[in-house]
Amino acid sequence: MKRKTNFQAVLLLATLAAGTIALVAVMLWPTDANSLDAKEIPFNGARAYEHLKQICEIGPRPSGSEGMKKQQELLTEHFQKLGGKVTLQEVPSVRHPLTGKMVPMANLIVEWHPDRQERILLCAHYDTRPYPDRDPDNPKGRFIGANDGASGAALLMELGREMPNLKSKYGVDFVLFDGEEFIFRETDEYFLGSTHFARDYAAHPPAHRYRFGVLLDMVGDADLRLYYEKNSWSWQETKPLVRAIWDTAAKLRVREFVAQTRHEVRDDHLPLHDIAKIPTCDIIDFDYPYWHTEDDVPEKCSAESLARVGWVIHEWLKSAR
Repeated sequence: MKRKTNFQAVLLLATLAAGTIALVAVMLWPTDANSLDAKEIPFNGARAYEHLKQICEIGPRPSGSEGMKKQQELLTEHFQKLGGKVTLQEVPSVRHPLTGKMVPMANLIVEWHPDRQERILLCAHYDTRPYPDRDPDNPKGRFIGANDGASGAALLMELGREMPNLKSKYGVDFVLFDGEEFIFRETDEYFLGSTHFARDYAAHPPAHRYRFGVLLDMVGDADLRLYYEKNSWSWQETKPLVRAIWDTAAKLRVREFVAQTRHEVRDDHLPLHDIAKIPTCDIIDFDYPYWHTEDDVPEKCSAESLARVGWVIHEWLKSAR
């Protein structure tokens, strides 16, 4: 993904008394009295973290690579064993900007309760950037993409265990997008998989319709903070969705969901919203210090972070209206 804007300027409130500042801090961040112990979370973050490590053990997984093929095989076997209907949606091939060869791509779609006509789309990208181009020492090195790529896929792998018995009027589709950032130059095109999915959905409307879409991107950071993404919060049709998810987190005392805007991010939710007209929000921790570096490895991620996000999404799914 590519950031569109930097941080908002910090507003200095010089006239606030020290006691008022402390009160604000208590309201925003957990204290010993209201913090949530990891043992209270029913979502199995440890198992999700094992999935993350399993994906990363494959190695780099850029579009069209052997690593991507192995990942597709791993995910297909995993979701089929859980009872999901798995299909690979072919994405038009693109020419590799360095070798000139055509690069095959495919989105991986997992359907749960396919008989339900009203559906929710949960998605993530599962390709990795070809290189850790923001690494200060080795920008052409080896990029594993533990948080930026594997975390969303791993969370969905664990969430899939809950889908067969999901108590909801909605069916759910998981979609793992290819070609999110098959980027070698800044002029290369982002979001190839999600754009193809959105165009196909708009041009050939299926019998079902998506009521909501939720994009999970970089949700494994050990120091997790999830703010409202600015596009998601500014679109009138997605604002109720964002509010519902963050309200769910507040009720569960998952304080890592912070009810404030912070970044405007260009990500896979844009074509879903703009082309497919699916109200889609982006759940992303864009303050991850290892973004697009060789240090984006499992050790910088956390089972507890995956547990917290997975629990919030599962509880929201059960209550979605």
